[in-house]
Amino acid sequence: MSVRRAAALLVAIATLATVVPANAQQSGFRHDRPFGTLREQAAIQQQWLEERLTVNLPKVMREQGVDMWVVPMREYNEDPVFRALVSATSFAARRRTIYVFFDRGEGEGVERLALGGGSMGGLYEAYRAPRATERAGVQAELWGAQQWQLLAQVVQERDPQVIGINASTEHNFADGLTAAEWEAMSEALGDYSDRVVRNPRLAIDYLALGVPAMTPVYRKMQTYVHQIIGTAFSSAIITPGETTTQDVVWWMRQRVHDLGFGSWFQPSVSVQRRGVDSASLGSDPVIERGDVLHTDFGIYVMGMATDTQHMAYVLREGEFGAPEGLQAALANANRLQDILLEEMEPGRSGNEVLYSTLETMRAEGLNGTMYTHPIGDHGHGAGPLIGLWDYQEGVPGRGDVPVLANMWFSTELQVTTPVAEWDGQPVRMALEEEAEVMANGERGWSIRRQTELHLIH
Repeated sequence: MSVRRAAALLVAIATLATVVPANAQQSGFRHDRPFGTLREQAAIQQQWLEERLTVNLPKVMREQGVDMWVVPMREYNEDPVFRALVSATSFAARRRTIYVFFDRGEGEGVERLALGGGSMGGLYEAYRAPRATERAGVQAELWGAQQWQLLAQVVQERDPQVIGINASTEHNFADGLTAAEWEAMSEALGDYSDRVVRNPRLAIDYLALGVPAMTPVYRKMQTYVHQIIGTAFSSAIITPGETTTQDVVWWMRQRVHDLGFGSWFQPSVSVQRRGVDSASLGSDPVIERGDVLHTDFGIYVMGMATDTQHMAYVLREGEFGAPEGLQAALANANRLQDILLEEMEPGRSGNEVLYSTLETMRAEGLNGTMYTHPIGDHGHGAGPLIGLWDYQEGVPGRGDVPVLANMWFSTELQVTTPVAEWDGQPVRMALEEEAEVMANGERGWSIRRQTELHLIH
């Protein structure tokens, strides 16, 4: 990178540090901490957790016909559902924690027990060992066989008819129970092992469902995502003929860090160029005038992930806008987004949505592929897959899960269109935007989608 280019980057970073979305000022958060201090964030996340455990968990257990859910895990080998069950101040499962959820019925709610570990700010009844430690008045943590003996006692006292566990050959989010933990658990349960069922929908649906208070924060996250992409795809960061794709990637990654956000994957920036194939461009090409750029970018804030893909065009000398063929190519990708949202009705499986979306896409003469996934606690979140980029005929198992109301999806897709101004060369417009399936079943964008190419002067 040239000295002039490095200096321009420093100026751009200093300028961007003072730029915040309008709603950030209205929210009361300081611009240098867009989502408040870590302490403030943790307090908000605790409220979300309480509502998820109090409202969503009973709903999921009753819909799945399970009156007890047992989730054992050991430190640094946590179940995928762990983060959605604990406070923001808990980073591991201690020595071993066995979470037990027992539905006492309508009007009484779901009992929450922690056999090991803490109470998560009073949200669980935390069991300790019956003996005192050398420190007067302080009880030891449960350990080893004690925990399994206590689990057996808890189960016998409550006499559940259906006990759910997280074990699945198809669903990663519902397969957190290790072989060793299951051996110990089944021995402790004795005859109650006959009442154990593998029900992946417990973990999947609990993870997939958010609470209303999360939505404003998630939308604000998207505002920052669009802002960072918009700056990255501008002359503040890119000087045609000098800046490489990796220069842009690392600026984005650094900006995320400087704002106090997290990254759940390394950003990417790629180039399409008239008359040049991708192999010839190499892994870190210099960005030139006339290039079409693509980025895949995600952040992680307050236990939530985003995943966004946008497209840009580097103006040639004398141009004031992108060629009509490129604008039409982007419009084709927008059309596939429209089709997807029309088909993504709650209750339909991911595969059903995929088949009907692709059928309409092909009927309209579009050449595209669909890979849409849930998002939330995880970037590639729990819930139905609507295709994979290399599996357009459906995804057995993971595509058979239904769309639920109160879910978020990353609508990831691409449409490839021949562009007349590029002598008929196909140009791939890959877009990914966060969409919400609302409580009433309606679908919409978290904030907005890209309908115009980012233009770099």
